[in-house]
Amino acid sequence: MSPPFRWLLSLTLALALTGCSEESSEEDAGTRLDAGSTLDSGTSVDAGASEDSGTTLDSGTSDADAGTRDAGDPSSQDAGSGSSDAGPQADAWDGGAETLPELSDWLTPPLYSECSLTLPTGSPITDCKDLSLFDLSSCPAGAFDTLESVGTYHLLGRGLSGYVTVSYGLTLPFDGAPGTLNGRPLTRQSVGPGSFVFSTSFAATPPYIPARDFTFVGCTRPEPRRVNGCYVQCADGKVRSQGTFTALRPSWGRGESESSGGLTLHGEASVPLGFPVDVYVAKDHAYVVAIGDKADAGGLAVFDVKNRSKPVLTKRIQLPGDSYWNGVWAKGDALYIASTKAGVIVYDISNPADPQYMRAVPGEAIAVHTVHVQGDRLYAMAPEPASQTLLFDVTSPLSPVLLNRVTVSGEWGGPHDATAYGDRLYINSTSSGFVAFDVSNPEHALELGAYVFDGQYSHASAVGTFAGRTIAFEGGEGVNAHLRVLDVTDPANMRLIGEYGLRPHFSIHNMILKGTKLYIAYYHEGVRVLDVSVPPKPREVAYFNTFLETQPGRSSGMFEGAIGIRVPGDGYVYVVDTARGLLIFNEL
Repeated sequence: MSPPFRWLLSLTLALALTGCSEESSEEDAGTRLDAGSTLDSGTSVDAGASEDSGTTLDSGTSDADAGTRDAGDPSSQDAGSGSSDAGPQADAWDGGAETLPELSDWLTPPLYSECSLTLPTGSPITDCKDLSLFDLSSCPAGAFDTLESVGTYHLLGRGLSGYVTVSYGLTLPFDGAPGTLNGRPLTRQSVGPGSFVFSTSFAATPPYIPARDFTFVGCTRPEPRRVNGCYVQCADGKVRSQGTFTALRPSWGRGESESSGGLTLHGEASVPLGFPVDVYVAKDHAYVVAIGDKADAGGLAVFDVKNRSKPVLTKRIQLPGDSYWNGVWAKGDALYIASTKAGVIVYDISNPADPQYMRAVPGEAIAVHTVHVQGDRLYAMAPEPASQTLLFDVTSPLSPVLLNRVTVSGEWGGPHDATAYGDRLYINSTSSGFVAFDVSNPEHALELGAYVFDGQYSHASAVGTFAGRTIAFEGGEGVNAHLRVLDVTDPANMRLIGEYGLRPHFSIHNMILKGTKLYIAYYHEGVRVLDVSVPPKPREVAYFNTFLETQPGRSSGMFEGAIGIRVPGDGYVYVVDTARGLLIFNEL
């Protein structure tokens, strides 16, 4: 999740990025996502099938285990950093890997439906809700006879350009309340037996975006939980845009059960704050931070987790006028919280159940989005008011000392997150990709290189050593964003060597590398655990589907579900779900 400006950026990316039309896309974990493939909406891709690029990843059949321990001391890595040596291995990966072509996250799916608007773009239009303006002659009778009138849908719209230009969430409440599209009330709602039609209006966003009206009309139902159709967007009395859409009512991915691979839910607790997003575990306590929303302010919730099956809330902390807390980390007796108002807020957790406010650094109004600690260094990623990453000395954890401010070349949207590994800092940049810095001398950080592609929004990462190679696992956020495996041994020449992705409607949020296991908080796709002992061939070995459509407080937004994750080495995995709160699983 991101600071306020990020919501606009997310929408911009969502409107521009492309997704394919598969609901479950029965590609096995690890199958290469092909930007050039064109798939019909309801047709499954065979597991492991070769794509147009001619280059695929193994579909999950690799039996290769890890090999000998590489140089490096994993104990020097913070337990929650997601940075770790690969650990003891057998039948070692030899470090060889083909460089894969970067196909980006842009796709050009075929038309989702044969229905269409009868007016060309730019034509005058009196009523955007006038169904007589749609040619529905190709739509089969009875397609929606058994359609339910409730549920959440995720819409991907293909504009006339061939790219996805609409990505919205439709909510049809189970209690019979009026529906919404991206939180905006529907002005027309006819969804249920016999019909899938709805409209809404968006207010103007001066100075560039006028007031807009949308109408979506269903045509076919290729799968029980999918509707395809066509749409129109109107503004200033004219047809502004049009195209076809696919609306997915998500269920657990690929027809899955709740869990697999031995990942078991041990404990769960709701978070009495706005929108929970991140967690850190220290001293048998889980510290969960949340962003304020319309229902409640954000802040910090403290849980005693000595009994992992029964987390106990011990304290809730909120500061007036400071309601956007998005990241959290601990070192010794210090708890660091990323605040969009005060920078990094420092709490004393010498009594872990009762944190006490100490100070905010660097002592100025600055929006810090995420924090990361390695050794005696604290990194704070601050998108606003200037795009920079702050480096602090935390030899005395309760008294951070600012050492430097680093800005990625060409950056305009700000850093989202970062991972420190050895003497390198890997920054996930909004506009400049995945960027490596030499921070051996923190006062003179040196930019070494980047992995970047068209349309990229680098979001999260984890880094480790495998077969003497430095390997980064990097994930984006947005439509069709997924995991990339990069060989970053030479940071000036980063190479793509592997990929993993699930349904294009949803993306990864955070990840933790623990030995040869990569733990991923994958929004609607829940928790995913990958065996990455052979990095070019990530292999899914376990999952838990946390997303429940009927969960109180659940919305249809793209950024819903499993969002924050930590694996502190105490035998458990701690996950934050945006509606369910704190979930505790066993570590594999």
